[in-house]
Amino acid sequence: MAEAHQAVAFQFTITPEGIDLQLSHQALRQVYLSGVRSWKKRLSRLKNNFITGVYPASPSSWLFVVIAILATMYTRSDPSMGLIAKIQEHLPVSQSLSPQCQTVVSAVLFSTLLWLSLIFTMRLCLKQLLSYHRWMFEQHGKLSNTTKIWALVRIFSGRKPLLYSYQGSLPNLPVPAIKDTVKRYLESVLPLMSASEFERMKSLARDFESGLGNRLQWYLKLKALWAANYVSDWWEEYIYLRSRGPIMVNSNYYGMDFLYVTPTPIQAARAGNTLHALLLYRRKLNREEIKPVSCTIIPLCAAQCERIFNTTRIPGEETEITGINNSLSLLNSDYLAIYHRGRYFRLWMYNAGRLLSPREIEYQIQRILDDPSPPSAGEEKLGALTAGDRVPWAQARKQFFNSGINKRSLDCIEKAAFFVTLDDDEQGMMGNDPDGSLDRYAKSLLHGKCYDRWFDKSFSVVIYKNGKTGLNAEHSWADAPVVAHLWEYVLATDSFQLGYNEEGHCKGDINPNLPKPQRLSWDIPQECQEQISESLEVAKALADDVDFHVFPFRDFGKWQIKKFRLSPDAFIQMALQLAYYRDKGMFCLTYEASMTRLFREGRTETVRSCTSESCAFVKAVSSHKDHCRRLFRQACDKHQHLYRLAMTGAGIDRHLFCLYVVSKYLGVESPFLKEVLSEPWRLSTSQTPFQNVELFDLVNHPEYISCGGGFGPVADDGYGVAYIILGENMINFHVSCKHSCAQTDSHKFGAQIRRALLDLLALFCPDQNEPTIAGNPQTKKDL
Repeated sequence: MAEAHQAVAFQFTITPEGIDLQLSHQALRQVYLSGVRSWKKRLSRLKNNFITGVYPASPSSWLFVVIAILATMYTRSDPSMGLIAKIQEHLPVSQSLSPQCQTVVSAVLFSTLLWLSLIFTMRLCLKQLLSYHRWMFEQHGKLSNTTKIWALVRIFSGRKPLLYSYQGSLPNLPVPAIKDTVKRYLESVLPLMSASEFERMKSLARDFESGLGNRLQWYLKLKALWAANYVSDWWEEYIYLRSRGPIMVNSNYYGMDFLYVTPTPIQAARAGNTLHALLLYRRKLNREEIKPVSCTIIPLCAAQCERIFNTTRIPGEETEITGINNSLSLLNSDYLAIYHRGRYFRLWMYNAGRLLSPREIEYQIQRILDDPSPPSAGEEKLGALTAGDRVPWAQARKQFFNSGINKRSLDCIEKAAFFVTLDDDEQGMMGNDPDGSLDRYAKSLLHGKCYDRWFDKSFSVVIYKNGKTGLNAEHSWADAPVVAHLWEYVLATDSFQLGYNEEGHCKGDINPNLPKPQRLSWDIPQECQEQISESLEVAKALADDVDFHVFPFRDFGKWQIKKFRLSPDAFIQMALQLAYYRDKGMFCLTYEASMTRLFREGRTETVRSCTSESCAFVKAVSSHKDHCRRLFRQACDKHQHLYRLAMTGAGIDRHLFCLYVVSKYLGVESPFLKEVLSEPWRLSTSQTPFQNVELFDLVNHPEYISCGGGFGPVADDGYGVAYIILGENMINFHVSCKHSCAQTDSHKFGAQIRRALLDLLALFCPDQNEPTIAGNPQTKKDL
């Protein structure tokens, strides 16, 4: 094949006349240019590491200190109190240096040591300031003097911090006290247990707290002293990488395109802008030009950003690894792996040392779309191996992809910057069936056909036939906010910066001499094809069981909720509690994801949204409005308090999880921990953050609004609910459950969510009639 020949830099043949050597100058030139790019990246990373290492000072401040010290010396004063003279005494004797030059060298050395000492002191101060979290628990407008002084963190923030500037100053995640964790746990399960069940659990907790818990806690504190984060590595390994079931649906999640707008209906053109924007983000990431994400003025940990690109989950029989392909190495991060109609391609994204323009990428994508070649035997559904159980995939990888062309092609996919699927389906909100089309769109992004995504890649971009896009992300390497930040940048860059011409094509010129995308070759034996079929069967059963409902809620949004002086997130969580109770007639253990990125290498913590206060409100929802409002505010305040505790390292579940891991390492059994870790989360919720607000103009362009993303159900008999608060007047919900459970229905639960939100609005709006809640006979019947 011609494209395969272009990928070879040289060929040689041994003949009777000698060795016939043929060089491909084009390929050698690409090798040279890739090396130049690699070294530029190395130098850029070296420079950024130095700038980050001296933060919050700047490299130019060193010169200021040196000049200041030399200036004071020339005024016949000694700012070093004799240290410069001591340094001069120990300088190597050199005939070429005059005494005056030796004094200057000594002064420069002293200035450098002074500068480094000042940097060390400033970093310690910054770390102490970033360790202060009491500001989160104070009422708005009623700040304590300590918090006002703490606001000095702005002084240490620097003018233009790089992405990783704060990493060395972020505090370590603290280990909560055993008694505090046990107390909060018992509070969380009180409304979910009968009196006898609670007394039994309280007895188990008391025995654990006074006995084994202290021993396990000692090991955990030892780890916290040694490791940057005592949770994250165990969380990644035991929750994600040691899971032996399919990661499709069970672990991976998705992100959607704009809800109401498709910038172009041309598939190749949308791919051109989207893929170019993704590589622009990677360039900014490599240069650390992305502004650090912050919570008010407090920076969040950016460690997860290092693994956005060139990352693949490598299957194993017992555990797996998140393989990170070094983005600075030669030739292994300048291309994408692309799937179309059962064929795999390698698409180089650079030519002559520069990133391809969107129009050039469109041209290359169109070449793939027009390629009539059929898939080879076993190639079409090869991706099903990544969708099924992990052990068969690990065994097949070891047996059939360990050498030869299969290994080279698999390496190409795993070392690609990311994975792209050119899908033949049309998705998005369709005018003839807006509700059903969004449900199908969500299912397509979550699992597709179960073989047309590479679920092991850090993320896979899906470009549909009608120009709609989306992505599917693997969960072990990072959490949704990191991927959401990337995706928001891509959507905004695609529509507002790159744009399209009048015909819907990407802007710019085409270089017709670009080498063709390279078709990957496979030699898949019959035994491997049988394993692919078995994995596909497992994945199809899982995918067909998923019941999804996606709906935009437009009746009101954040603006209206804030008028009530309530937290929008707490408001929605209480609505979810009310909806679940109406749907099931009972309460359940509820999971809400909260981040712990205020700490170094922080990931997530659990907020247990079902509380005694929320249950009291739900049970009294048909009572008098004033009483109902008071209970609702108490429930929201309790939820906010729990959310702040989780963010500041005082959550329950990660601490208990780590204690359980220590107990397994020690080979001891804890009845208390065993019961806690086996409790099902029948309502799993997560808010998708909207972070790049400045990139979108929702006032002048309200139609350019994202639909957010979602995930599969966590429990077989439960619901998964993701929601995104967009602008001031819209909330999008993604509800999932399983068809196999007769007690769950995503559409029914979605209707209960909508009804609960409207009832809560009526509770606080004075122009609504009292019977909206209290007098509604259907409401009383459901309760």
